[in-house]
Amino acid sequence: MVLQVRGVVLPEREERSFWIDGDRLRAEPVPGADLVVDGGWLLPGLVDVHTHPGTEDIDVPFSDDTLRRHLTDHRDSGVLLVRTPGSAAPIPSWVDEEPELPRVRSAGRWLATPGRFFPGFGRDVTEADLVRAAVEEAKASSGWCKVVVDWKYDEPALPQEVLTSVVQAVHAVGGRVAAHCQTADGSRHAVHAGVDSLEHGMHLDPGLIDQMASQGTAFVPTLSVFGAGAGRRRADEPSARRDWWLAGWEGMLPNVRAACEAGVTVLAGTDSFPCGRVTSEVEWLVRAGLSAEAALGAASWAARAWLGLPGLVDGGPADLVAYDTDPTLDSSALAHPSRIILRGRVIT
Repeated sequence: MVLQVRGVVLPEREERSFWIDGDRLRAEPVPGADLVVDGGWLLPGLVDVHTHPGTEDIDVPFSDDTLRRHLTDHRDSGVLLVRTPGSAAPIPSWVDEEPELPRVRSAGRWLATPGRFFPGFGRDVTEADLVRAAVEEAKASSGWCKVVVDWKYDEPALPQEVLTSVVQAVHAVGGRVAAHCQTADGSRHAVHAGVDSLEHGMHLDPGLIDQMASQGTAFVPTLSVFGAGAGRRRADEPSARRDWWLAGWEGMLPNVRAACEAGVTVLAGTDSFPCGRVTSEVEWLVRAGLSAEAALGAASWAARAWLGLPGLVDGGPADLVAYDTDPTLDSSALAHPSRIILRGRVIT
């Protein structure tokens, strides 16, 4: 069955019609198509670029059932593409064949050197073996690998020269590197090494933002998960760790705003459960100073382009979400899609 959708396409703000033939959008009319969206606002499927479906706790093994549940939760919220920057186990191949689950871009298992992650939760490697492991994970996944650059606030980050070697080797095989960074040294090492995405970026020196822009390092600040914990941190007993955390949080929103103004690609990622809450990250990006349209793009068309997928264009994937009101004017509309279409199938 051929479907037809009609509405105002974002971000172009042009009224268009598309015909859905299989899992592709077509601009050429098809007689007899079933009109399933007539009016409203059409958005390329939402994207969460930092989510870890498959397990919720370091003491619970990764499972296919949990992965399916998490991806279904994403889909039902309108998130039709996810990037998993690190997981406890490789994302199984069956995910790519599931027509009713979001498209997944995986970075393989977390790569952690001694003392820089939960032991045994990702792939534990020595600094000497990190380059080889990073290339292996990038080749075995969707072209990404994820390196945990720092962990405890009072312990050293991964040496910059090691991370630079990782980036060079992964780039040489056509891959990209995501870097977990929460300390000033970790973020500095990651930016100077030329990573492709800075995850979290707490304590990021704002003096590095122009370099990020010039070399194409994206910023995925995961503000919503930090913001959710800020009140609890303030209530903690004073300590060096508490003060370090709060100082880092105080700088995050200004850094996100400055990054956007400098031309850094700022993207929406949640890093939290339950899955399917990327709309909360959009709201935090607006609080940081992004325009409503830029914040929405960070969770839709800009994120899709960054991951190599087009928006709503002829021949593009038939992944879209329809809304009755303009979500750039009323962000609460994101929680109430009128229609979700994934891979050419009507989900709701």
